[in-house]
This record gives sequence, C-alpha cells and structure tokens, in this order.
Amino acid sequence: MSYTAHPETRVGHVHLKVSDLDRSIAFYREVLGLELIQKFGHQAAFLSAGGYHHHLGLNTWESRGGTPPAPGTTGLYHLALLYPDRPALAQALKQVLGSGVRLDGAADHGVSEAVYFRDPDQNGIELYVDRAPEDWPRDSDGNIEMFNAPLDIPALLAEA
Repeated sequence: MSYTAHPETRVGHVHLKVSDLDRSIAFYREVLGLELIQKFGHQAAFLSAGGYHHHLGLNTWESRGGTPPAPGTTGLYHLALLYPDRPALAQALKQVLGSGVRLDGAADHGVSEAVYFRDPDQNGIELYVDRAPEDWPRDSDGNIEMFNAPLDIPALLAEA
C-alpha cells in the first residue's frame, strides 16, 4: 500500500543558503517586494508577502562568503513564487526588469505562464501565474499535457 499526501498539502517556504545576507535581503525586498519579517544578526532572515510568517528563509550558516554550486551538481533548481493573477505577475515582472535583472527565460506551459531569472547567489527564481484548471491542456484521456512554448513578454507587460 502506498502513501498519498493529503490533497491540501502545500510547499510552505523555501530556505536558501546565501553568501551575503544583507545583499540577499536587499534583492528580495527591492526586486521582489518581499517584506523582512525577522532578522537574526548576520546569520539568517525571514521574508514574506502578505504578512505570512515567512515564505523565504535566507541564511549564511554554511555559506557566508561562499560561491554558487558548480554546474553539474545537485541542489535547488529554482524557487517559484505563485502570483494570484496575470496583472500581478506583470507588475512583478516590470519591477524585476526595472531593477536591471536579466531574464534567463520565459515560458507558457499551458497550465501556467512563467518568467525565470537568478538572485545574486545564482539561485534560480520563477515567477508564475496558474491558469484556471478548466483551461489546462489535456490529452484525449483527460491527463494534463503541459508544454514549453515562448511567452509573449510584451503582452504580459501590457497588463502591468
């Protein structure tokens, strides 16, 4: 018998190892608009949106002054922030681009639309919005059929 997670289970937060806590706090506050909830000296910080205790933890416990993992190693691919609607995603993207951050990519996945970039420690970040489940692409058997198509960035930004 196999175990199935409760259907209301969600990813609660992500905790990243960073090399410079203050630099990372500034990035996540200024570029993504997250609120600093609590800081523990130069070792850790917790940030969130909407007053939640924390969506993002940052720490230097094992990484102060460190370098990003080398290509070809395991670890976090990216953290993803889900926006409530397309205009909110567009506004966030406008802020990211206005901050001088370069995108790694942008995609329409059928179930969602997403943009990708990196923080100062080269951690991958995805900002995305889900489509309504009834609009998700499905095969003839009703299974979800995601894809990877180009995202129209100008059209998205027009909604900001």
